[in-house]
Amino acid sequence: MGILKYRKKNLMILIVGFIMGINNMYAQDEIIPVWSDTIPGALTKNGYQEIALYKDGIAYNISKVTTPTLSVFLPDNDKINSSAVIICPGGGYAYLSIDKEGFKIARWLNSLGIAAFVLKYRLPSDEIMVDKTIGPLQDAQEAVRVVRRNANKWKIDLNKIGIIGFSAGGHLAATLSTHYLDILYTTYDTISARPNFAMLIYPVISMKNEISHQGSRDNLLGKTPSDLLIKKFSMNEQVKSLAPVTFMVHAYDDASVSVENSIKYYQALIKHKVPAELHLYEKGGHGFGLGVKETSQYWTNQAENWLRSRHYTN
Repeated sequence: MGILKYRKKNLMILIVGFIMGINNMYAQDEIIPVWSDTIPGALTKNGYQEIALYKDGIAYNISKVTTPTLSVFLPDNDKINSSAVIICPGGGYAYLSIDKEGFKIARWLNSLGIAAFVLKYRLPSDEIMVDKTIGPLQDAQEAVRVVRRNANKWKIDLNKIGIIGFSAGGHLAATLSTHYLDILYTTYDTISARPNFAMLIYPVISMKNEISHQGSRDNLLGKTPSDLLIKKFSMNEQVKSLAPVTFMVHAYDDASVSVENSIKYYQALIKHKVPAELHLYEKGGHGFGLGVKETSQYWTNQAENWLRSRHYTN
């Protein structure tokens, strides 16, 4: 009986140690609020609370975000190279795939010496926002400003701050890339919200019925958006010559977000002479994160080469 208890005790220690190891593997250096003061355009709704789903002690799905945050992931000192990337997880503007398209992406970027910041942005909702169409963009603009304000603290070059977005998070990253000059709230300094580079992974781009992701469009713009609103949030129609250099990835067999989204945005970038690189894969589907199957599993190799060619990693 004593041996059995001993084995059970050791098994429990192993299990606890394994779980703690997982948590440490994904542990951020710190979590900071995006807004140091009042959140612009925020409404209070009784009973509206953030919901997080967990697996193995790690949040993988978050919805009903009311307080935007940045989870800070810094590379080891011997790897740091002064670049930074803000990460926008996808989820159709209904939830955030915070682990697969957030924490795991941060660790990959850290391995390249790049500081990473997972943005937990507000999801569009009439219940908690005066104007739900701009809530996520307000958070993204301020996230860039927060990173720039703290550049010295995190050993970041002010001119090497990028953004990466997945699916609907890709739409947010593209929106920031084209609407960084929009005045959406009162600022108390002159810090720029413009990202120096963008990486869009199977992004939602257009809000037009023919190719848009219907869920993302409905959640962001409502069921019956005006033509003006559709155009404003179709990012291929908003590109200008000062949009940041862009790297893009999409799979031809993506059944959720048509590959036409990436193609149209790439064409718009080229039209306005913005340097861009687009990788289209025959297979891979949607939501493949760092790449798990078929040809899409190699996109991070191309991304590393692109980052290196742009001097954002060594």
